[in-house]
Amino acid sequence: MLNALRKSANSTAGKIVFVAIGLAILAGFALGDIQSLRSGSGFGDNSGTLASAGGNDLTERDLTEAEKTALTQMRQQNPAASYADLVPQFDSFVNDLINERVMTAFAADQKLIISKAMIDAEIANIPGVRGLDGRLSEASYNRWLQQQQLTDAGVRRIIMGDIARKLTIAPAGAVPQVPVGVASQYASLLLEQRDGQVAMVAVEPFKAGLNPSAGDLQAYYAQNRARYTVPEQRVLRIAPINPASLPVPAPTDAEIAAYYDANKATYGGTETRNLSQAVVADPKVAAAIAAKVRGGASFADAAKPAGLAAADVALGSKNRTDYEALVGKPASDQVFAAAKGSVVGPVKTALGWLVAKVEGSGGTPARPLAAVRGEIVTKITDAKRQQAMADIAGKIEDKLADGASLADTAKAFGLTLTDTPPITASGASRADPAYKFPADLQPVLKDGFDLAANDEPIVKDLGGGKGLALVGVGQIIAPAPAPLASILPQVKADWIQKKASDLARATAAQVAAKVAGGASVADAIKGAGSGVIARPISARRIQIAQMPPALQAPVKMLFSLGQGKSRMTAGPQGQAFFIVKLDKITPGNATLQPALVAQTRNEFQRPTGDEVSRQFLAAMAKQVGVKRNESAIAAAKARLSQSAE
Repeated sequence: MLNALRKSANSTAGKIVFVAIGLAILAGFALGDIQSLRSGSGFGDNSGTLASAGGNDLTERDLTEAEKTALTQMRQQNPAASYADLVPQFDSFVNDLINERVMTAFAADQKLIISKAMIDAEIANIPGVRGLDGRLSEASYNRWLQQQQLTDAGVRRIIMGDIARKLTIAPAGAVPQVPVGVASQYASLLLEQRDGQVAMVAVEPFKAGLNPSAGDLQAYYAQNRARYTVPEQRVLRIAPINPASLPVPAPTDAEIAAYYDANKATYGGTETRNLSQAVVADPKVAAAIAAKVRGGASFADAAKPAGLAAADVALGSKNRTDYEALVGKPASDQVFAAAKGSVVGPVKTALGWLVAKVEGSGGTPARPLAAVRGEIVTKITDAKRQQAMADIAGKIEDKLADGASLADTAKAFGLTLTDTPPITASGASRADPAYKFPADLQPVLKDGFDLAANDEPIVKDLGGGKGLALVGVGQIIAPAPAPLASILPQVKADWIQKKASDLARATAAQVAAKVAGGASVADAIKGAGSGVIARPISARRIQIAQMPPALQAPVKMLFSLGQGKSRMTAGPQGQAFFIVKLDKITPGNATLQPALVAQTRNEFQRPTGDEVSRQFLAAMAKQVGVKRNESAIAAAKARLSQSAE
């Protein structure tokens, strides 16, 4: 359940998108069922506050801003998105916003320091906040905030909540341990063997001699008109806009030089340090670790008395930028000034007292401008072409907004407009089975079918740098049943399949009744027809997933029965019916299967970690105190639903 929580730990931009689209703000908790978050409101008549966690309020303004941001982000993927798309996610949306405040409040209670520098470093790593020159500036950051419909305070709150998660919940469920005894019990269940009998009543033999009359087919067609309804078809009018067709000025020497200077981190070479590191709260403990390492002890042994394992102190290779973002500039400067084998510290940082040993150094050499000029020219040209695409898209949209027709707009911008044949939403043509909708235009299909008859055409980004496409609706053909005459062979085959299945089911039910009455499976099938066969069946539970789908139905039924019991079940795709009787259960014993026990134990680790994280979040909520203004939340949901209508 909390699988995605740990996976997203290294993507701040991803988390901001998640909060924007109303999924789990901090990588998908989906913990709306934690009862400790559902205590009484305690807000009196203050409907402006929806909830509070440890004094951190979730206000109506916060929720409104989050909803606006969510809609903006959704429209980047689907321009037709509306507030109606947010309504089904409202409850989890609110719970996730509350969870964010729970973690922030808990971190503050535990005196876990989340400094402005730490948040600034995360902001600097968000894709899109830098300008075309690669520099991070207040102007480029503000432009990004405006594009994403976010505020600086909102972004900082989200990042603060994520850092709080890394410091609290992430470690709690990181490496759960499942007892061998527990894993052994489940492994033994996998080895359990069951023996019984199965009768199979195949449908195919019952088709012999079935020949429907015209009246039978007409009646069956009338009863199943929805089954034979042809979905809506449309003629789409599409004009592709190829990026290569847009002229852009060649990059100037000044632009190339500016780009090179702005990306010194990329082209200027990198210096790295392979580090062992410990960060502790007590300066005396840090001094003791440093003294032991300087005295010749391994870093892992020196840090062990402080409760740190070898994996905790092995930091690995870090460049200066990443390391400075982690520990701050003073500590980073000392570490990168130290030679191989040197011990740095104790040094006071925002996270505590730091001791580090330089195990090795490395990096990549700088690349001169002449060596990377071609690469920079390509990047600047691509950026200019993307800007040119954005400019022409804006001009096209303006012309359409002024009332120009699709044909006139395409002609004005020198675009080639083509019409598809009548196609379904999948791009298939019923009139021409050989027709294939162009693969490079696939992204416009959904938008073309989302447009109403009178909607103005839209400009769609084809993704992957493939350009844009102007798309509109030429004709809409409403859904309707296909004429019976045109699908007569299909209707006849369906009628025969249905009648044969009914006959097979009735026969299987008779066999099942005899078996339930005490007859053996072999005796129960006597007189049922040559197409009905009986066989012994034996399997271990672990084998079910490895079986072909056609065999899984009776075997799964075997493992759902009590000893001596029987039951009928349908096979896959309606091809047969099975009557299964369980004769014997042999318990499994995993004591001689250590590899299976170990595998089961490993498979249990992830859900166990998820549950630990879940319970820890619930405990955090209980400690900081969560109050929900249920009437205000219900009113906010009602307002969102009304705006979606």
